[in-house]
Amino acid sequence: MAQVEQSVKGTFRSTDQIPELSRINVASELLRELVAHLRQNRTQLREEWVTRISETRLLTAMTKDEIFAEATSVYDSYVEALETGTFEALQAYARNLSERIIPRGVETHEVVGIVLLLRDVLARSLFAKYQTDFRKLNRILDAYEPAANRIANTVAVGFVQERERVIRQQQEAIRELSTPVLQVRERLLILPIIGVIDPQRARQLTEQLLRGIRTNRAKVVVIDITGVAAMDATVANHLPEFACEPPRGVERPCSHRTKHGAENGKLDVLVGVPE
Repeated sequence: MAQVEQSVKGTFRSTDQIPELSRINVASELLRELVAHLRQNRTQLREEWVTRISETRLLTAMTKDEIFAEATSVYDSYVEALETGTFEALQAYARNLSERIIPRGVETHEVVGIVLLLRDVLARSLFAKYQTDFRKLNRILDAYEPAANRIANTVAVGFVQERERVIRQQQEAIRELSTPVLQVRERLLILPIIGVIDPQRARQLTEQLLRGIRTNRAKVVVIDITGVAAMDATVANHLPEFACEPPRGVERPCSHRTKHGAENGKLDVLVGVPE
């Protein structure tokens, strides 16, 4: 009896799976038909897309030839993603594209805009092709829109991630340039600080100074805050503490105490570090 019930349940499960499998097969067939249409009309659709990009004044930092070349690559990657259902190649191309166009000043809304324009151009071509068969048009769009939305999201996320990486690199470079640790002579460093110091920058200053101390085996460090426009109370208290106590990362206590000079608003903090 139990075997009969199990067999019956298995039969119902198999029967329930048939409509789902059928829908998947139909969607796959529709996507294949869609991909064939996009490949057959590649030249016309690509040129229409490039024209729309120019009309909406996107990618103005790039030349027409550059836009055409990138549009060709994006179009082919787009169709490939529709055909295969995989997005790794498109993600890789999006990162590569971002690396090349972000330094040119291309903004996030421009990249999102051109992808949405391509989706619109392709959708319009589907309306034109299937305008006499609305039932099939609806099925085609049902298969196309989820894939198109995922492609747009993939490109946008890839661009934003690359842009954030570039911004972080630029911020780090600016911090390095704004707080140089200079070697005046052997084992003597100077740290001229300019601008506003907040707790985050104070931590970065400390880390950078410690690296300089270790690298140059410095015995004396001069911290010049003549050019500091403003600092909060926490940071102001941090400077003399750093000078009077052994910096974190230095194995032994400082061999010299601090000397403060306050003439003409200038404050020099000297830190003696053991050999």
